[in-house]
Amino acid sequence: MLLGQNVNSYNDISILDGNGAVPTGNSWALSQGFSSICKVKSTGLRFSNLLDRLSIEFPEMRFRFTSPHPKDFPDDLLFLMKDRWNICRSIHLPAQSGSTAVLERMRRGYTREVYLDLVERIQNIIPDVGLSSDFICGFCGETEQDHADTLSLIKSVGYDMAYLFAYSLREKTHAHRNYVDDVPDDVKQRRLSELISAFRESTGQRYDSQVGTTQLLLVEGPNKRAPESELIGKSDRGHRISFQNVPLTDVSKLPPHRMEIAGLGDRPAEDALNLAINGNKRNPRIGDYVEVLITKSSRATLFGEALYLTNLTSFYQKSRETEKLAQMEQVI
Repeated sequence: MLLGQNVNSYNDISILDGNGAVPTGNSWALSQGFSSICKVKSTGLRFSNLLDRLSIEFPEMRFRFTSPHPKDFPDDLLFLMKDRWNICRSIHLPAQSGSTAVLERMRRGYTREVYLDLVERIQNIIPDVGLSSDFICGFCGETEQDHADTLSLIKSVGYDMAYLFAYSLREKTHAHRNYVDDVPDDVKQRRLSELISAFRESTGQRYDSQVGTTQLLLVEGPNKRAPESELIGKSDRGHRISFQNVPLTDVSKLPPHRMEIAGLGDRPAEDALNLAINGNKRNPRIGDYVEVLITKSSRATLFGEALYLTNLTSFYQKSRETEKLAQMEQVI
């Protein structure tokens, strides 16, 4: 995981030549319609360049990043996330508010409409992306209509996760110097409750839609509610999924074309394959990748049946082969 203040605003100027020239083909355009109050004098390699290099050098390492800013999601970053199976299809896209008037007072550099356009573009390029966000209710001067706009944005986007807060004034900020914290605390708390309700309905639908799918999980550790018998893993989209801690076959260590070998009717080959499968079982450990079939949703947590131990390459190559077969069957 990569962390930082606006991590996707990464700017590596160490590669600039003596004239301050940017490498050929490197674009520093912001997301369409976005602006920034920060002016960068020297522009070098961008976050997409860093992520591109890391994902190539460490093909079996899963990359997830957080604390980005919506302004820094150009198309090259989105297409990179679509094409590389070790870059998680999970994007944290802080909105803060669904009201253009409030966003302007926050100096966010975008409008409600521009934010929604970016969401649509992300979902078009990465159809199975998981989106999360941050929202603040009760910001200085927020009206009931502003609040209603935020509620409608949450319902429109359909987030997988969100961090929701009631506004509290901080000293030495732009808001502290220029605005009055004029929304009463009881109103802030009521609006926060309404945001939470809207979010739970949205995320519940997203969780329910995962039932019946096969997911690749990175094992994080025991399920605190059943530490002796269950493990928790995180999916590509950032969902936490609980499953039984049982011995599993590591399919990444089986011989190539194992299914074809088993279907030849060659007894020695079948025996060797069975020995490889049955003698290659162990319980998952923290840091392992596990293929899991999602069987149940509580609308806040997912539950699954562990199928195999695997790795990134094996899982996604199999997924692509399955997709190709499905496409061929449709043509036939």
